Amino acid sequence: MEFEAVIGLEVHAQLKTRTKIFCGCSTAFGAPPNTHTCPVCLGMPGVLPVLNKKVVAYAMRMALATGCTIAPESRFARKNYFYPDLPKGYQISQYELPLAAGGHVDIALDGRTRRIGITRIHLEEDAGKLTHDPDRPFSRVDLNRAGVPLIEIVSEPDLRTPAEAGAYLRQLRAILRYLDICDGNMEEGSFRCDANVSIRPAGAAALGTRTELKNLNSFKHVEKAIAYEIARQKEHVAEGGLVVQETRLWDPDKNLTTAMRGKEEAHDYRYFPDPDLLPLTIDAGWIAEVRASLPELPAARKARFEAQFGLPAYDADLLTAARELADYFEACLAVFPQPKPVSNWVMGTLLGRLNAEGKSIADSPVSPAHLAELLRLVDDGVISGKIAKSVFDQMAETGRGPAAIVEEKGLTQVSDAGALEAAVAAVLAGNPAEVAAYRGGKAQLLGFFVGQVMKATRGKAHPGMVNDLLRQKLGQPGA
Repeated sequence: MEFEAVIGLEVHAQLKTRTKIFCGCSTAFGAPPNTHTCPVCLGMPGVLPVLNKKVVAYAMRMALATGCTIAPESRFARKNYFYPDLPKGYQISQYELPLAAGGHVDIALDGRTRRIGITRIHLEEDAGKLTHDPDRPFSRVDLNRAGVPLIEIVSEPDLRTPAEAGAYLRQLRAILRYLDICDGNMEEGSFRCDANVSIRPAGAAALGTRTELKNLNSFKHVEKAIAYEIARQKEHVAEGGLVVQETRLWDPDKNLTTAMRGKEEAHDYRYFPDPDLLPLTIDAGWIAEVRASLPELPAARKARFEAQFGLPAYDADLLTAARELADYFEACLAVFPQPKPVSNWVMGTLLGRLNAEGKSIADSPVSPAHLAELLRLVDDGVISGKIAKSVFDQMAETGRGPAAIVEEKGLTQVSDAGALEAAVAAVLAGNPAEVAAYRGGKAQLLGFFVGQVMKATRGKAHPGMVNDLLRQKLGQPGA
């Protein structure tokens, strides 16, 4: 029997507020353990939570950006369970009446676009963190994260492959970063994902028994864990077994999932409305205000880059993957308005260097203005493209502008016809066998002659003029 996979994702995104959702403690990452805490986030008796308004506004931005309907009234609930990193013995979340519901995200994969539904977006507080000692049988509890504001984004079970899941997560992360409400850092835990995976006979409507995958801290791990779990379930069913509803952990070292515990249902958490928090009411005016503040989002910006700048879909997709990269590209265009050359340099030379150094575009040692100035020097014939690569490296190492480097190093392109004619004549005189072969029909030797002239001029010769002069001196191959 042929089976298909059914995948739904639950994404927790930490909102970029300076303080926690119900108290004034800092949300900054990396502080010494248990230093960003207070009686409220520690769950001390007699304290009362106070909702952070900016948390709500940030969550509304994501809801509107994904086409969700924001509820005029939502409620906070207590999600009850015991775990050492949960100081109150419950987590404040939303259950029956979430902040928003009914949205979608469009993903592009293999030349087609699919719409992935969003069931709901709700607010909740984060729990603390356990650190397990590798040498001794105990764990340490750090409650700095307790009370950090999260939104949980729950997808419909619309995903069918690991690649679709990866594309959905990347698009979701891009939207969050464009909105500037989450930094999307998976290593620090500010963008986390749990995957629900099941299989069913191909074409069937009913959903199969699902397993929940945890410990997915990179896009690669998400895709590999889902692929493993799909294969595991198919093999298990083929052998006559039944899939058990459970939570499983992904082991990235062994590339497999292992059973962790039975999967909880909603009733296991004994949800009930939080008596310390009033219902959250949101009027149409506030929604309109937040909607008006939304920036141009990744899909719209990609479409504009293709239409306005004539970029291929591949270029536009890569350049709009991060808001900072798209901003860099447009800042270059403001100075040097030639989209394709700018795109080539940003995607190739600039990103190549940044990736090799483990840096992001925000850490680029070459400013948009300096890159645009470099491309202008090439376009004006002041330096060759080959020299430009060398100048770029020096710009990246020193932070200096290209004009100063070109002048200091004497890198100005040789465009003097007399000097170039002399260089071409010397190369032809020094390679009589190759000249005879070219005139005998080996047209590909033209590149050899160009290379020799460039070598003789230390890369400074104007390539176009060199090509023209060589063709004049050599004539047509085989003629």
